[in-house]
Amino acid sequence: MPLFFQTHDQPAHQATHQAAHKTALSVNVNKVALLRNTRHLGIPSVTRAAELCLQAGAQGITVHPRPDERHIRADDVYELAALMKDWPDREFNIEGNPLQNLMDFVRDLSARGLPLHQCTFVPDSEDQFTSDHGWTFPDDAERLQPLIEQAHARGVRVSLFMDPVPEAMAAAKAVGADRVELYTESYARAWSGAQKNKTLSQFTQAGRAAVAINLGVNAGHDLNRDNLTEFLRTVPGVQEVSIGHALIADALELGYAAAVKDYLRCIDEAFSPSAAS
Repeated sequence: MPLFFQTHDQPAHQATHQAAHKTALSVNVNKVALLRNTRHLGIPSVTRAAELCLQAGAQGITVHPRPDERHIRADDVYELAALMKDWPDREFNIEGNPLQNLMDFVRDLSARGLPLHQCTFVPDSEDQFTSDHGWTFPDDAERLQPLIEQAHARGVRVSLFMDPVPEAMAAAKAVGADRVELYTESYARAWSGAQKNKTLSQFTQAGRAAVAINLGVNAGHDLNRDNLTEFLRTVPGVQEVSIGHALIADALELGYAAAVKDYLRCIDEAFSPSAAS
């Protein structure tokens, strides 16, 4: 399995635009925690789920610990970070609002000597059901820049959750972001309808705008086995996809290993020679 991430002897924020030829898969395990939290038995195990996904070939693990701990809890973050020490060629990504609890994890993991490779800044409110919009520039620039600098000082790469607005890519780069995570819900909604090509074109243009200024591109939200391959074939420069809800739902039927391997198959198909012809 080819690896897509920087090694630990390279500062994460200096590894912004790798020459890797395939997109990495980071599995978001929030929904495993959500199911566990409905009882007091500690099952299903979040760390075991992450371990099985890594064993199946996932190149990273993502969590989004919200302040109310309705799924991922603080203990999960530290246990997963400890697990990731055994997987030095994989990445740990924490999503969240840096104006809430995210930066506490960034600082504390660094102080404990635990791995954190990427943090994804998401402009969620504390009671938000799920992420539903990206950062806005220039409105958010002043408050984001010092927080990005704090993450960089700890060797952590920063990705900004962004709507597919091509002209906003330069603003994200200017504020210090290493990557953007393109918010893909609009693509997922349009995938089977008449607006698919128009919507996909917005993401393609945003990807091109990011690549043109050496800004890394991630993507996530409602990507699944049906729509992932076409997205990666069309949108340039996608270095990582973070997939949680659909993959964990598939894992309920297929098992973690089979689900991860099928998402990796979708990625492989996007980069196969036949796809380029």
